[in-house]
Amino acid sequence: MRNSFRVHSSFDPSGDQPRAIDQLSEGIEAGLSHQTLLGVTGSGKTFTMAHVLQRINRPAVVMAHNKTLAAQLYREFKEFFPQNAVEYFVSYYDYYQPEAYVPASDTYIEKDASINEQIEQMRLSTTKSLLERPDVLIVATVSSIYGLGSPEQYIKMLIHLNRGDKLDQRELLRRLAELQYQRNDLAFERGSFRVRGENIDVFPADAERAAVRIEMFDDTVERLCNFDPLTGQITSELPRLTIFPGTHYVTTRNTLLDALDTIEEELQQRLKVLKDDNRLVEAQRLEQRTHFDLEMIRELGYCTGIENYSRYLSGRAPGEPPPTLFDYLPKDALLIVDESHVTVPQIGAMYRGDRSRKETLVNYGFRLPSALDNRPLKFAEWEAIAPQCVFVSATPAEYEARHADRVVEQVVRPTGIVDPELEVRPATTQIDDLMGQVKRCIDLNQRVLVTSLTKRMAEDLTDFLNEHNIKARYLHSDIATVERVEIIRDLRLGTFDVLVGINLLREGLDMPEVALVAILDADKQGFLRSARSLIQTIGRAARNIEGRAILYADLVTEAMRQAIDETNRRRARQQEYNQAHGQNPRQITKQIQDILEVATKPDAAQRISSLATGRQVAEEISAYAAKSPRELANAIRKLERAMHKAAADLHFEKAIELRDKVARLKELMIDNA
Repeated sequence: MRNSFRVHSSFDPSGDQPRAIDQLSEGIEAGLSHQTLLGVTGSGKTFTMAHVLQRINRPAVVMAHNKTLAAQLYREFKEFFPQNAVEYFVSYYDYYQPEAYVPASDTYIEKDASINEQIEQMRLSTTKSLLERPDVLIVATVSSIYGLGSPEQYIKMLIHLNRGDKLDQRELLRRLAELQYQRNDLAFERGSFRVRGENIDVFPADAERAAVRIEMFDDTVERLCNFDPLTGQITSELPRLTIFPGTHYVTTRNTLLDALDTIEEELQQRLKVLKDDNRLVEAQRLEQRTHFDLEMIRELGYCTGIENYSRYLSGRAPGEPPPTLFDYLPKDALLIVDESHVTVPQIGAMYRGDRSRKETLVNYGFRLPSALDNRPLKFAEWEAIAPQCVFVSATPAEYEARHADRVVEQVVRPTGIVDPELEVRPATTQIDDLMGQVKRCIDLNQRVLVTSLTKRMAEDLTDFLNEHNIKARYLHSDIATVERVEIIRDLRLGTFDVLVGINLLREGLDMPEVALVAILDADKQGFLRSARSLIQTIGRAARNIEGRAILYADLVTEAMRQAIDETNRRRARQQEYNQAHGQNPRQITKQIQDILEVATKPDAAQRISSLATGRQVAEEISAYAAKSPRELANAIRKLERAMHKAAADLHFEKAIELRDKVARLKELMIDNA
């Protein structure tokens, strides 16, 4: 029987949500290719889409425009669908410097990247879930339009085992190596396998904590089971087992060998072109680099930058779009584009920037022309393969307006909170006036967001406020992603009162404590002061019952007029609904937590185990209670390293004790949040 999506929540749909759920579900069932959910800030758009998925019961992809918003959506959907496969598919690079060449200074920049192993595991878990179960919800960023291994090759490489199968152990080990699992009989880590007599232990690359054991008797699979890789304890028996590849970029040995010949042919053709043009340096460089890569592939099965030969590995013709996550989706999947007014243009921009960089590498002999086919999808290609779609935004753009077969409005909030009151005040005295408004909010224990036009102004204004005993911080693109989240969290906790930013305070930030949004120089024309940006920025105060927005301007521009008119229209409808239904606005209370922490809470077994560690551990844990989230995170990382070392040294009791302490500290982080 097909697994079903089922929303777990203590709240029922209210306000405009029931009508939006009905209309969107009807449109999807009727086959409308595109719909738009025009939902104001704080109206519960995520909750609405969760109920739509429960109603239609189809797999879905939710696309967000950055990792921070994707992490927030992942956490929310995880809470709504605890029994379903909610997966997380974002770029697995913590740091990424792409390969590039700067002709003006003759500077070659080698590719440099740091891969986040947890996110890599979650990406592999995503494709595994798509192949194994129908109740899959994937939260993804635009990295989902980048090239991925061919699904046909990926499926072909799966290893299926049943208890009682006849199997040669050497053949199984060879297959595991083809799947890019590393043999490691000492340090048993994710993506590796070890051999102990007739037993083969595999730590699947897509698994977080569970490993599998294949027990052989001669050439027969006698037993299959899951076990804890730390303690070795058997957790469950398996009648059958499927081992998925250790990476999305896998292919059979025959395909690799065939690819070597075609790559060599392209190399000779390209060398002839370069030599005919008397570009001998480029020809020599290309020949050396390509032959080195071919030798690595021939001997090891891969090379650094093997993705540049992906066209040959996936069997595509020149110019054909690369396989992506969308090629793994079932035909009845639903696409939800969150904050579509930002996400859709970002999809269109990915190809052009990538193409320019790679053309330079090809022209100067660093890569073969086929490397151009290792790319993200063009916008038209994405449109062609994108499934049935729902755009979600408070300010839909022109693309949504042209393509949406239906626009569903969700203006009334379940809490009854109406859009902020708007004021226009002179820009000539904006700093002095802002000081007075901020002090008033601080007296009421409220938070303030201030948007400026430049980084320098944001920094100078922050210094000015601090000099006048107003605790303030600034936020702009030079601030690291993790630090941004910590700054927002500290604002909500009241560590400081005023956050000054530029355009990072718009989409996807959920801060009910913010009662005032001040927009400096609102009459300056441009992207940051467009009608859409103004509406989004004003919406940051729409989660507070006393929310206000002040636009500092010496004249009312057309963009300001549109933003004011739309905000007043929504506010009037909300007030009308509240009067008709006798609803009094109630303040949102939302738990303060780190939205980048995507790990779930420890399960019951971990909690019981942690309680069993005794008074000494409890006393040690209590010493961490006063530490900051960053200090707790550092302590957890140190304990995890010590835990893995103890396990590698076969000190399992010490490893278990450390594991339990890590679990307790993670609980403490969640509870303190």
